[in-house]
Amino acid sequence: MLPVDRLASVRPDGPFALTDKTANALRLTTVDSEALGLGLAPGMTLADARAQVPHLEAWPHEAAGDAALLDRTLDAFGRFSPMAALDPPQGLVLDVTGCAHLFGGEAGLMKAAARLSERLGLQSRLALARTPQTARALARFGQGGIVSEGDDRTTARRLPVAALELASAETQALRRAGLKTLGDVDDRPRAALAARFGADISSRLDRVLGLEDARITPVRPPAPVMADRVLMEPLISTEPLEAVIADLLADTEKALETRRSGARGFRLTVFRVDGQSRRIGLGVARPTREAGNILRLFRERLAALSTPLDPGFGIDQLRMEALHLQRMDPVQTAIDEQDQRAEALDALIDRLTARLGPEAVTWVRPADSHLPEKASRRVCASRPEADDGVRWPDLDPDSPPLRPLHLFDPPQPVEVISPVPDGPPARFKWRRVTHHIALAEGPERIEGEWWRRDGGRVRDYYRVEDETGRRFWLFRAGHFGDEPAPRWYVHGLFA
Repeated sequence: MLPVDRLASVRPDGPFALTDKTANALRLTTVDSEALGLGLAPGMTLADARAQVPHLEAWPHEAAGDAALLDRTLDAFGRFSPMAALDPPQGLVLDVTGCAHLFGGEAGLMKAAARLSERLGLQSRLALARTPQTARALARFGQGGIVSEGDDRTTARRLPVAALELASAETQALRRAGLKTLGDVDDRPRAALAARFGADISSRLDRVLGLEDARITPVRPPAPVMADRVLMEPLISTEPLEAVIADLLADTEKALETRRSGARGFRLTVFRVDGQSRRIGLGVARPTREAGNILRLFRERLAALSTPLDPGFGIDQLRMEALHLQRMDPVQTAIDEQDQRAEALDALIDRLTARLGPEAVTWVRPADSHLPEKASRRVCASRPEADDGVRWPDLDPDSPPLRPLHLFDPPQPVEVISPVPDGPPARFKWRRVTHHIALAEGPERIEGEWWRRDGGRVRDYYRVEDETGRRFWLFRAGHFGDEPAPRWYVHGLFA
């Protein structure tokens, strides 16, 4: 009913259906309850349906709109469990193991899910069982409800054979053989069933009966450390929000301390009574678990949101997730070695990131390339992927700078006069100004990336100083005798 429920506010009264073109004919894809009561069903041609119900209102089916609604519904139902996945067609499946106590038990969780469905304007049938396949079968082919512990097989045996969701011809063959329920199929020898219908039927039957558990794959894998708060009374303003966030962070800190880990990212999810949810994340420069510091960052992040947090009709649940965990063992420092400059820089990066957003604060990190223009990259300072194991090369502090601070991208061509073809330049002309070279050092040869299609030519780099004291980084691209002829470029300026 989800496609029909999506159009409930705009569709006309009376029997209603959605159609799509299949096998060169318009066929019903979804019908409402009134049309079902009049004998219509999905799969019928529109012509046959109109012959049976002349006043049927039929609109084209928009699958994209249904998918968008289902995605929003998945976000809304994520409050009951972070392990949530789509269950086509038009269903959701959640692993609520360890979550029911937040809602007063399994019955309370089911009631809360039913109320949320009603607030979203969706019809629903809910089932809770030990395995996802049993719950799916009870919701789609039974009456739903909660299966008592140990009764999965007994309850599922009463379902029709359609719950196996075999091909229509195989389902019809089971019925003709007198096997009307799953209990009838379960009583037959598995070898005979496999010989007649294939080995897949035994696996399907075991899963529906709860004898075999196939785990779900959530849309968003849950964070390894997470804390939830279901509020007794919804918050109608954001003022008390900070106290709840502080409690969540305190729980998160304890969990991280138990794991001897710190997190590089934190995500706050705010669930509203009307089913809307909002995620607010922040990253930190180094792994941390200090609740006080993280709370200050969230305070600044919330204050800097371009769209302020709107409680709507009330906020009834909050969730805090710790992301990108890293090992964080206790560190003992000597009294005379307390250097807090790195910590101060990390704190500044965290504050700027929380205030301006993760994309606004970047730093230069080394890249795995020997070409100067590819040897560094700008990355978000708070992203854990910024630390990919590549390190700056160790340089002698007494040696001159091998690379200039200012690089041109791309290198700029210059006109050079050199005493010998493969020697250092004597003078060069750049931006209509001629520079006479007083000192030159080199060459430093850097080969092109021959394994790439556009790997480029070999480069011979020179560090030069003109008569006025300005220092440049020049290179000659190509070998003498090659075609095209070698060219000179200025690649950077030394301070």
